[in-house]
Amino acid sequence: MKIFRFIPVLVLALCPGPRLHAAVVDGVMAVINDTAITRQQVEEFAAPAIDALQHEYAGQPESVFQQKFVRVINDGLQQLVERQLILHAFDTDGYRMPDSYLDELVRDRVRDQFYGDRVRMMKTLQARGKTFESLREDVRDQAIESFMRSKNIAQEIVISPYKIQTYYNAHLDDFKVEDQVQLRMITLNKTSADDTNTVNLAREIREKIAQGASFADMASVYSQDADRSRGGDKDWIGRSVLRKDLADVAFSLQPGHVSDVIDTPDVCYLLLVEQARPAHVKPLNEVRDDIEKTLRAQEQSRLQKQWIDRLKAKTFILYF
Repeated sequence: MKIFRFIPVLVLALCPGPRLHAAVVDGVMAVINDTAITRQQVEEFAAPAIDALQHEYAGQPESVFQQKFVRVINDGLQQLVERQLILHAFDTDGYRMPDSYLDELVRDRVRDQFYGDRVRMMKTLQARGKTFESLREDVRDQAIESFMRSKNIAQEIVISPYKIQTYYNAHLDDFKVEDQVQLRMITLNKTSADDTNTVNLAREIREKIAQGASFADMASVYSQDADRSRGGDKDWIGRSVLRKDLADVAFSLQPGHVSDVIDTPDVCYLLLVEQARPAHVKPLNEVRDDIEKTLRAQEQSRLQKQWIDRLKAKTFILYF
């Protein structure tokens, strides 16, 4: 008997149970061993991505949408093919998921996705043309896929300092930073383009700052943007992030200096530059963790591809 701990516990035993194979109720896009993947299954699987496409490309030429749609369908098909390969490997490797564990997973899904309301669940499934049994099978398949990927693809991948240094040297352009200032800003919204009251208020605030009031305190009291609670702190910010009229002022100020009132048709601004730093390449110690995550993800992707390729090599796959 094989026993494997699978969050929280998955007992795996020899003699896999029989798998339910999809009925061919519409156009078949692929067959893996004796399991068919239909176009309906692919479209259901890719439904969230298709919905996103419909919103993103609404109003654009139909040919543009169709090109993206075909790509989404093909990606969905490949993901379902991989899932079937993995499910087949689970069975042929002699594993079995106990019904009691699957029941627990299904209860968790009902709780998390339907707030524990089974009536709501059934209505939602019915609206989607699905049944409780199809939900149960989806939960089972997803759990098996997660388990098999974890079991067959190394999770603890060690990235050597040499690989990190080599990646850094080869991607220096990715770590370039433009001229930046550490900026605080007070934002006062005008009621109209000729609103003199807001302009006068901005001048009064600037006068108080000139007399020794804290810019951060004034921002906390008067500013009307999302950074008010942080004393108007914008942190380090590049020229390209700011609108041109504000950038021209911010990057002409000396550190510690406050701008004059910047009067635009909609808003009055006051800027304080706390520090400035020229364009530079981020040092390795600042980006080491990000590089390591990138390299680890690349290595896991490579190992996953190798594993899937091995499964494909010993599996009958037919595309239509």
